[in-house]
Amino acid sequence: MSRQIVEPLGPGLTRVWDVSEVLFDEHTGFQRMLIGRTSQGVSLFCDDERQSTEASQLVYHEALMVPAMLLAAQVRRVLIIGSSEGVASQLAVAFGAEVVDHVDIDRVAVRTCASLLPYGYTAAELDAAERGEGPVRVHYEDGFSFVSASPGGYDVVVIDLPDENFDAEAQHNRLYGAEFLRRCAGLLAPGGVVCCQGGCPTLWRNDTLRVAWRRFGEVFATPVYFGSDEHEWAFLSGRLDPVPDPVGLMTSHLAGFTPATLDAATLHGSTVVPFSLRH
Repeated sequence: MSRQIVEPLGPGLTRVWDVSEVLFDEHTGFQRMLIGRTSQGVSLFCDDERQSTEASQLVYHEALMVPAMLLAAQVRRVLIIGSSEGVASQLAVAFGAEVVDHVDIDRVAVRTCASLLPYGYTAAELDAAERGEGPVRVHYEDGFSFVSASPGGYDVVVIDLPDENFDAEAQHNRLYGAEFLRRCAGLLAPGGVVCCQGGCPTLWRNDTLRVAWRRFGEVFATPVYFGSDEHEWAFLSGRLDPVPDPVGLMTSHLAGFTPATLDAATLHGSTVVPFSLRH
């Protein structure tokens, strides 16, 4: 069965996805989730918004994870909130993390992704992570509650959720607010980093990015912007302590780890904050 998904992009703007085959289409109890085949391969949609596709997911997830891990003083313990596909957990382990706590409120979403997506957790990997076998430990909990009860000690805290919006009923928005950001910062080990998807830098879609960038500047002494040069999203990282040359530090940490979709030149070019955010 084929269908079209009309994805909202902003006031008066939509994008239409042709889904040639629907593999899953149900309400999980938290969101409407669809997995299907598009021109970008097997693709994940939540509440009619594209979350990831086979063709672009690695560019997205490396843009989220790699700058933050390079900015951190070390990467031994990582907390990931959201990120149902499991790619973020895998990247953290590949970077050298010994413990990855992956927290997602939606058990159905995580399990369905492992079953149907050709990227992220396999079903066997997820089974092991649910049992706490190996470096990744999956927790099906509310992210706000988990963070509030956590003793901390994380080198990197990742917030990977659907895009922040101005819908008062959208429960995930509270995980983008200043209070939650400060709580995440309170879990950091010395030299630790919090990162999140910050929104889209395109002029007519950058309202949430403006708010997120201002928040990071209020909470962190060293906020770092990373606008993916091959995706439509920007990502924000922050350290509580001042780092005189954060991009230089990030570049120096590339030794021994080779991302698939970015390099030192990307770091130098993509960490320039857009003009409209600087002024």
